[in-house]
Amino acid sequence: MKEKDIISNIQSRLGIESLNDMQLRMAGVQPKGVVTLLAPTGSGKTIAFAIPLLKNLKPASGFVQAVVMAPSRELVLQIADVIRPIATGLKTVAFYGGHSMQEEVNSLSVTPDIIVATPGRLLDHIKRGQLDLGTVSTLVLDEYDKALELGFSDEMKRVCRRLTGIKFIILTSATPLIELPSYLPAWTPTIIDFSGEDSPRRRLQIVHVESPSRDKLDTLTELLRSLPDGKIIVFANHRESVERIYAALKKAGLPVGLYHGGLEQNERENAVELLTNGTTPILVSTDLGSRGLDIAELSAVIHYHLPPTPEAWTHRNGRTARQDASGEIYVITAEGEDIPDYVEWDREYYPKGESQNPVTSHVATLYLNVGKKEKISRGDIVGFLIAKGGLDAKEIGRISLRDHSALVAIPRTKAKAVIQALTPHKIKNTRAKITLLA
Repeated sequence: MKEKDIISNIQSRLGIESLNDMQLRMAGVQPKGVVTLLAPTGSGKTIAFAIPLLKNLKPASGFVQAVVMAPSRELVLQIADVIRPIATGLKTVAFYGGHSMQEEVNSLSVTPDIIVATPGRLLDHIKRGQLDLGTVSTLVLDEYDKALELGFSDEMKRVCRRLTGIKFIILTSATPLIELPSYLPAWTPTIIDFSGEDSPRRRLQIVHVESPSRDKLDTLTELLRSLPDGKIIVFANHRESVERIYAALKKAGLPVGLYHGGLEQNERENAVELLTNGTTPILVSTDLGSRGLDIAELSAVIHYHLPPTPEAWTHRNGRTARQDASGEIYVITAEGEDIPDYVEWDREYYPKGESQNPVTSHVATLYLNVGKKEKISRGDIVGFLIAKGGLDAKEIGRISLRDHSALVAIPRTKAKAVIQALTPHKIKNTRAKITLLA
C-alpha cells in the first residue's frame, strides 16, 4: 500500500486527524530487517506499527503476506479492528482461542493477506495443515515482553520456524529487550525508543484513598459515588474478589460490569462493549483487563487491591491517559497494608459519597441474534431502528456488529418500547430475536 493511502484511511476511517511523533517516526521506517519499538501502553503503537506493515504489502494476490502475533484475545481483536479498516483492498482475519474454529477455517476459503492471531491458535491452524506461511514477508510480535511473561515463547518459536520468507520484523515492547529471540534472523535491530517520550505518567493524577477497615467495599462504593460521570475500571487481584465486588456494587445500584478469565469469550466481549458504549460505565476486572483493552475516554482507574508487580501497576494505569488524554488513578489502601515501592501517589482524597454529576448509565444495549454472516450491515440496523423502532438517528449509539450478532446502544428510557415495536418485524427479510442485554 502507498503511505498516502494509509494515512488517508487513518484519518477518514479511524477519525484520527494527525499522527503523533512515534507514528510519524514509524511511518518513515524502511520495511526491512528488524525494528524494535519501545513504547508505553496507550501511546498509539498499533497504528505506529500498522503503517510500515501495510507499506510493505502488495495488492491482494492470494497468499498470506503478513502475520501479527499478540499475547491475548483482546489484543488480537483490538489490532484487527485497527488494521482492517485502513488495509483497504486487503483481507484481514483474526484467530484466537474461544473463537469458532470452523468459522476461522471458513475465513480461509479466500486466502487472507494479513493474519492477526494469538500464538497458540495460529500454531493450531498450522498443525491442522490449514495454513502455508512460507509466503509471509512481514512479521509483528506485539507486546513481546508480555508474550514471554505468559509463556508463549515455545509457540512463537514453532510458528516463526514456518516463516521462511521473512524480510521485515517489528517487535513492540513496553520494556527494553535484553536480546532478540534466537529463532529470529540474526539481524542487527533498529531500536525506536519512545518509552520515555510524553509518558502517560505526566498526564496522570494518582490519588490515595484510605479505607478505615480492611474490607474496602464501603470505601470503594463511597468513592464511586463521589466521582464525576465517566468510565471507570476497578482492578482486583483475584476472580473471587472481582465477583464479590461486582455483586456488592450491583446491589448498591451502581451501573457495573464484570470481567475476568473465567467468563466465556462472548461474555468478556460483551462486558467490554457495555463499558465502551456507556451501558455499564464501571467495570470490575482482574489484571486480564490491564492489557489489550483500548477504551476511549476512560476517566479513571481504581486499584481496589494493590497491584502485585510493577508491570501490573504500569499496565493497569495505562488503561487511562491514552494518546493525549488525561486520567486519574485511585489507590485504596487499608491500615497495615504493605505499600510496594512502585506504588506512589500525588495527593490524598476523602470521598463523601456524593457527586454533583454522578456516574450514571443513560444507555441500554439491545442484542440482535443476526450479524455479518446473515448479510446484516450497520446501515441495515440503523434503518430498522428508525423505520420500525421509532428512533431518531441521533438516538442510536454505538453498534458492535459481529459474525452472528449485533449489540446496539439506545436510550435506556426507550429500550422496552423499542423492543416491543421491533419484535413483529423482520430486518432485511430476516427474523431476528431482539432482547435487552443490559
